Amino acid sequence: MAAAQPADYQAKQAQRQAQREAGKKPRGPEPTPPSATPDPKAQSNFTDSESGIMKAGSGQHFEQSSNAQAAVDEAMLIVGACVSVAANDQKELRPTVAAICPVVAPQIKTILTDSGFYSDAAVQAVEQNPDGTPTGVTVFAVVEKTDHHKTVADLLPQPEPPAPGPEATPKEVMAHRLKTTLGKLLYKLRKQTVEPVFGIIKEVMGFRHFSLRGQAKVSLEWTLVCVSYNLKRLFTLKNLADAASICSPNLPRPEKTGRCRGRTVSGGFVSGPRRHKIIF
Repeated sequence: MAAAQPADYQAKQAQRQAQREAGKKPRGPEPTPPSATPDPKAQSNFTDSESGIMKAGSGQHFEQSSNAQAAVDEAMLIVGACVSVAANDQKELRPTVAAICPVVAPQIKTILTDSGFYSDAAVQAVEQNPDGTPTGVTVFAVVEKTDHHKTVADLLPQPEPPAPGPEATPKEVMAHRLKTTLGKLLYKLRKQTVEPVFGIIKEVMGFRHFSLRGQAKVSLEWTLVCVSYNLKRLFTLKNLADAASICSPNLPRPEKTGRCRGRTVSGGFVSGPRRHKIIF
């Protein structure tokens, strides 16, 4: 974990420099440079020093792990994947978005993600360029705990919530965004897109641990898993299209193209240790 500290320091410095170049004053104190002396409680794994110690087993114990991310479009195709050693996902939103295939990235206008990925800085980095101009991408992230049990009143049409005032915090703006009719409809897509993907990878494909060591090899292994899943998914989509054309022969058959056209991307997370279970 100690090796990740200089990279984190450099990232913070680069972010503050970008803010200065954009004419903005960085908030908070300057980041503290990493010490050359290891922390007395610092730990390192001798077989895979590039992995990290993360909670596993519903947080009951710790394992040497890698944090694998995947971005999934509406067709349940993985359009972006990356691996890090971050113990949580608060800093993983921007890298996961950056990992999206450049063929697909310009078409993406909406990103759906759970509360683990949310932070004011992460959302701002996705929705705004370094110079402050909008990127054209809107993030929908849960920031409040919601009850999974619906009442009869919840099923009835609800009025639009009042718009947040100019003094509202970014978190309050995001909470309002999720409460709107559009926000509710869009966020429903997440549980039927990214969640099944990880279930298929684990249960159908049987991938529950990394077999390789080192960040580069683990990233390659995760890429191969994602490519294998996509091939399986494309075969399923082709069969669905063929079945639809047989059932409705008068309808025009969809064009066969390898281009992903998903407008909405959901972000998912697994913490995959080598030789251990994947947790998500």
